[in-house]
Amino acid sequence: MTDLTPAPAASTPVPSGESARLPHLAFGFDGGAATWLGVGIGGFLITVLTLGICYPWAVVMTYRWKTKHTYINGQKLRFTGSAIGLFGQWVKWLLLCIITIGIYSFWVYPRLQKWIVEHQELDPAR
Repeated sequence: MTDLTPAPAASTPVPSGESARLPHLAFGFDGGAATWLGVGIGGFLITVLTLGICYPWAVVMTYRWKTKHTYINGQKLRFTGSAIGLFGQWVKWLLLCIITIGIYSFWVYPRLQKWIVEHQELDPAR
């Protein structure tokens, strides 16, 4: 007969400082379908009608909406990125994808996510 009780989990050290409080953060989201529909349709149209050249505007619209409706410990998030700020990177990434026959696209997503994360902050006004 086999013992079906789970093995005790290895204890992991609890970090000190800011990161020790992360499990206690209260996250919230209050976005609705109507506003998301407008953002989604707008971003889709901008991207399709410009053949992807103006995708940075769709990204900024999307993340402004997401952060506007996201709360951490009662504080709103704020997206500080601009489409113009992303546009230069986007054109460079697009050209590199064309030159490398799409191979560079594996690097685009992580770089885009890094840019998005670096342009989010807690809104000090709240």
